[in-house]
Amino acid sequence: MREVNRDLTFAGVIVVAPGEAGEVISVEQKALLDALHLRKIDLADRVLVVNPGGYIGESTRREVAYARATGKPVSFTVPCDQ
Repeated sequence: MREVNRDLTFAGVIVVAPGEAGEVISVEQKALLDALHLRKIDLADRVLVVNPGGYIGESTRREVAYARATGKPVSFTVPCDQ
């Protein structure tokens, strides 16, 4: 994700990336991050899902569904059946 962020930034794209938590987080912190990610989608013109190997987790699936429901174009770094 950092590499894609860097590449897009140097291509002149404003990147609104999800927050990262490098350690175990509490249920409350997870809920906060989930809500924050949806607000970031609201700010975005489009959503690029970084999905190495085609993997998409449960939270990302929810975020993709939210983005599509709000009319945001969604693309993936690795094609998938979403």
